[in-house]
Amino acid sequence: MDSLNRFIVTVVKFLPKPVVFQFAKKYIAGKTLDDAVRVVKQLNSKGIVATLDVLGESIKNTSEAEQTKNECIRVLETINKEKLDANLSIKLTALGLAIDKEYCHKLVEEIVGKAKELNNFVRIDMEDSPYTDMTIDLYKALRKNFDNVGIVLQAYLKRTLDDIENLKDLAPNYRLCKGIYIEPPTIAYKDKQKIRDNYMAALKKMFEYGSYVGIATHDKYLIDNSYKLIAEKNIPESQFEFQMLYGVTEHLRDKIRNDGHKIRIYVPYGEHWYPYSIRRMQENPEIAWYVTKSIFKFRK
Repeated sequence: MDSLNRFIVTVVKFLPKPVVFQFAKKYIAGKTLDDAVRVVKQLNSKGIVATLDVLGESIKNTSEAEQTKNECIRVLETINKEKLDANLSIKLTALGLAIDKEYCHKLVEEIVGKAKELNNFVRIDMEDSPYTDMTIDLYKALRKNFDNVGIVLQAYLKRTLDDIENLKDLAPNYRLCKGIYIEPPTIAYKDKQKIRDNYMAALKKMFEYGSYVGIATHDKYLIDNSYKLIAEKNIPESQFEFQMLYGVTEHLRDKIRNDGHKIRIYVPYGEHWYPYSIRRMQENPEIAWYVTKSIFKFRK
């Protein structure tokens, strides 16, 4: 079945986008902010909080970066207006990091400043390894003036424990995830259990240094072991939450909520839904069956 799923993932890239969108609808809120607001309201009604993400990564010029910044500001204003229990996640390459670092910093500062004004929070997503140092450097610079900004670290990177050590004085608000980008074995663990072990070592270290942690995983092994660590170390509920992607392992999402823990769902939306959806499939080939079912539904 696994080989079939991987075959479907390969084939789906060659299908017409309207067909792929039948799959994508399960994993993105939609193409507009109104779609995202609708989804977040549904989640909030179930006692689940959210983080909104404007889809889109690398852009071609500063004009596109400015457009992304404006949309991020609109998201924050809409969260405030609609009284949503949600914050904002941003990708720095969508804000010009690969074009002009200083310009990117300026735009991010505007976004974080607006969030501060509206008593909200911004999470800086981590992207692939060419941007790791730049992302951490920008985060450090922002922390000189803002405390309402957090960062993501990826457990499959071999450098992650060192990054936690180097950031400890800031006691960052973290999201800890496994990591989804394809990286060389020289810098990233490839073995499933080694990634899990590094994840748990990173989580323990983050807690020891007093950080707030968004435990971002769909892996029941990591969820169960996080529960054990929280109990063993007597970690208060005020120091962590669990995080998941929209449309993935909803049974685990609901179990975490029913266990009395805070759970936040990453809700992406926007016109750039296609690359995000393809990456979700590459990360989780087992969801290929959903693609197949969607294709057949579409053709009926």
